[in-house]
Amino acid sequence: MSSKGSLMLMLHAHLPYVNHPGTTDFFEESWFFEAVVETYVPIIAMLENLAKDGIRPCIAISISPTLGAMLENKLLEKKLNDYINSRLELIAKETHNASDNPLLLKTLKVYEQLYSLAAETMRRYDGDLITPFKQFQQAGLIEIITSSATHAVLPLIAHPEALRAQIAVAADDYQNRFNKKSRGFWMPECAYDKRLDTYIKLAGFDYSFMETHAVKKSRYGVYAPLKTQKGLNIFARDSISSKEVWSSKFGYPGDSSYREFYRDLGYDADYEYIKPYLGMGQGRKPLGIKYHRVTGDVDLSQKALYDPDLAKATIARHAEDFLIKRLKQMDDVYSGSSIKPIIVGCYDAELFGHWWFEGPAFVEAIIRRIREERLPLQFVLPGEYIDSCREPEVIEPEISSWGENGYFDPWINESNDKIYPNIIATTERMIETAGRFKDQNINNVTTRALNQASRETLLSQNSDWPFLMYINSHSDYAFSRINAHCENANKLLAQIIEKNVDEVFLSDLENRNNIFTRIDFRVFSPASRF
Repeated sequence: MSSKGSLMLMLHAHLPYVNHPGTTDFFEESWFFEAVVETYVPIIAMLENLAKDGIRPCIAISISPTLGAMLENKLLEKKLNDYINSRLELIAKETHNASDNPLLLKTLKVYEQLYSLAAETMRRYDGDLITPFKQFQQAGLIEIITSSATHAVLPLIAHPEALRAQIAVAADDYQNRFNKKSRGFWMPECAYDKRLDTYIKLAGFDYSFMETHAVKKSRYGVYAPLKTQKGLNIFARDSISSKEVWSSKFGYPGDSSYREFYRDLGYDADYEYIKPYLGMGQGRKPLGIKYHRVTGDVDLSQKALYDPDLAKATIARHAEDFLIKRLKQMDDVYSGSSIKPIIVGCYDAELFGHWWFEGPAFVEAIIRRIREERLPLQFVLPGEYIDSCREPEVIEPEISSWGENGYFDPWINESNDKIYPNIIATTERMIETAGRFKDQNINNVTTRALNQASRETLLSQNSDWPFLMYINSHSDYAFSRINAHCENANKLLAQIIEKNVDEVFLSDLENRNNIFTRIDFRVFSPASRF
């Protein structure tokens, strides 16, 4: 049966760079541990299961440079193993305590399997979770792309030198990590303005992804290949299918049978009982053990117990529903335009498994059902699609993002605008100093200091910190991180000018913020204006 059209699934995997070598238990590092256990390992397992059965997944995954660095960090690997072992210990205790509750025991078995899978996967790959993704890509099962160096909202960067640095450093980081060039570039938050085409193309990238309303003037909307006037191929997110998968209010994740994210053993259990698992100096916090289901529009205290078998049946039903709707959507597009459409779904990878516990199983069910029922649609990889598709329509995309209200409101507003004078001043000083020293013969310590100042400047531009301030979650930590990176960069730059670099301070920063091992500060030197 011939294909009615194509599906493209783009999972954007990203976390801000959090690394605190001097501590054994830092709360924000748990973001990484949770994502590995609940999202990245289940995705690896899903890909392995499909490949074992001879099914080619054809999923695109972007791994941000900050996340890639964390996945390769040996100290974080040790902390992650400790985290997994502590959860397995807690699960064993909970299993003993729930011996007279069959439904609770069934859920605990799911958690025991989840954390055991994480432990086994870490052992099998010697703690390096980049390796399986590299192997999947080399086997042609997936396509991995990169994002900007520290996930900056690129349209909010005023200086062309800083834009170039964010994109060029990411390109080199990918080359170093995956031993090849990345064809694709994920614009953080799908945030776009027309300056970006030039820098993305100059860094050697072939395609990117945009929000739906960026291409509203195109002839076929989001359903056909597109290209900017600078020659950048673009895929636009289909808002209809994305909403079905992403929205907890209107989409599948809000089903009453799925696991409830916000009710957690860390808040329900006796404090003294769970205290050993909360960390040093911490109050109550999520532990990842959640016993309840969405249930409906009721108070958290009224949530019903989770039933893994009920959730499994719902996954199958939702996978079928998703594919029926995509086939109808393809028919509707074809009848109106006579093209075989491509439907692009873009999501944060952490939606699958972490936020929506059943998400990885849902994706696997979709891919398997297409194969088993010989449905007339196919998953495609971005690079392969570009190489075989019709000549794209050339358009001029509009300024946009996938953030609230469609532009840049979450990242610059009254809750976080105070951060930008410091970031801008630090960036300008970095550019000026890089230009001053780019052609000089400088010693090793000065070079190290300039490179570390470049890292600190890039890290100050991360999009996660202003967003956390906007939603008032970990705001103090986010604000402190921005200020610390700016302070570190400015201190180093001042010492460089004064020819008095504090090597102890420098070494500490190189140990703590050990990212972009091949960075060259000259990437910040004044650039030609385009």
